[in-house]
Amino acid sequence: MTQKLTKETFLKNVFNYEANTEWKFEGDKPCLIDFYADWCGPCKIVAPILEQLSTEYEGKLNIYKIDTEVEQELAAVFQIRSIPSLLFVPLDGQPQMAMGALPKEQLKEIIEKVLLVKDVDVK
Repeated sequence: MTQKLTKETFLKNVFNYEANTEWKFEGDKPCLIDFYADWCGPCKIVAPILEQLSTEYEGKLNIYKIDTEVEQELAAVFQIRSIPSLLFVPLDGQPQMAMGALPKEQLKEIIEKVLLVKDVDVK
């Protein structure tokens, strides 16, 4: 299941930008962060896909959601200009941002290439 992040949980689970100037991932699993807003049509298209992916990659990948209307500071830190914006955060290395409502297959491809997480249920 996807989890909503607040600034407080973001600092603890993803990146404490108040304590670190260089990127330092705080999590124990790669993660995908969905920057969204309730009024955004494309965000509503992506939401059920992310729920499916959170089930498919359970235990291997955390999928978080950040409401840009509520968490404006987090949106500003990542310079979110359009939504949905998806941040792919590997265990090691720099995070990568993707913009727009991407189809499930493309999201899975990015998860496997950028986050190096494989889906066990290979068809």
